Amino acid sequence: MSPRWRSSSWASGWASTVRGSVTVICSTASPPPSPSWRRPRRIELGTAVIPLGWENPLRLAEDLATVDLMSGGRLNPGVSVGPPMHYDRVKGALYPDTADAEEFGYERARRLLDFVRGERATEFSGNEGFEATRRQPHIESSSDRVQPQSAGLGSRMWYGGGSLSSARWAGEHGMSFLTSSVVKAEGPEDAADFAEIQLSHIRTFRAHHPDGDSARVSQGLVVVPTDSATPEQRAKYETYAAQRLPRTASPQGPARLMFAPDIVGSSDEIAERLHAHAAFREVDEVAFALPFTFEHEDYVQILTDMAEKLGPALGWQSAS
Repeated sequence: MSPRWRSSSWASGWASTVRGSVTVICSTASPPPSPSWRRPRRIELGTAVIPLGWENPLRLAEDLATVDLMSGGRLNPGVSVGPPMHYDRVKGALYPDTADAEEFGYERARRLLDFVRGERATEFSGNEGFEATRRQPHIESSSDRVQPQSAGLGSRMWYGGGSLSSARWAGEHGMSFLTSSVVKAEGPEDAADFAEIQLSHIRTFRAHHPDGDSARVSQGLVVVPTDSATPEQRAKYETYAAQRLPRTASPQGPARLMFAPDIVGSSDEIAERLHAHAAFREVDEVAFALPFTFEHEDYVQILTDMAEKLGPALGWQSAS
């Protein structure tokens, strides 16, 4: 999110902002600790999501805790597992000595959780070097846990999942769950209804989470309100959604991925469609995604309409 978008978000009274991974080769591990991220005191900051295949869990735990402390405990990191995209092409640069031994499944996420939550990373802790005096401090002081540690960050870790197994794993490990506009159709061919699949993931997650029905779930969809859009903007948004609509008709590829249709229209129209969505009715939080290819003026219009029109239509009120 650019500084100009952030200024619009603050002025509109947004409660949170989520940064997606949009780089060409790999994701940035954590939000940059710049003054623009530290300036607001109320907006929560999120990442949706960090692909852990690109990351060292121990170093990522350090980065996330550092940013969380700098932001006053407002970071909500989202992660996912799986091999990096185009792994055969990049593995030599990414893991030149260990490419064939790297583990990209849930174990990688578990390691990150353990480090963030203060589990021991090594058997050693203490001081090395000369005996400490006022004039001669220890050369090295080591902790058996990742440093820094940020209290509460472990309870604000999110898992971005699109399958029943991911939903169950996230629940069993006490994470929050981000379910997005892509899910896996794992049932019979004639049961590929996106909303019902997403609903089953949410219920599976909560059924295995210690907090049960109060466990945090955020639904991520592409939503574009047009209340204050110009005719040209409205036409652009409708064309964008129409071009992506065919992929939503049936499961795609060997993995049988289901895509949610983009929702474009007035805030009242969008609110009506969302209230009719089985999975939306199950959640208290949403992460509306912005298309990557629009212009700055488009994003300002969309964010403003979300805060001033769509949010209130869905029952949200600004805390500012």
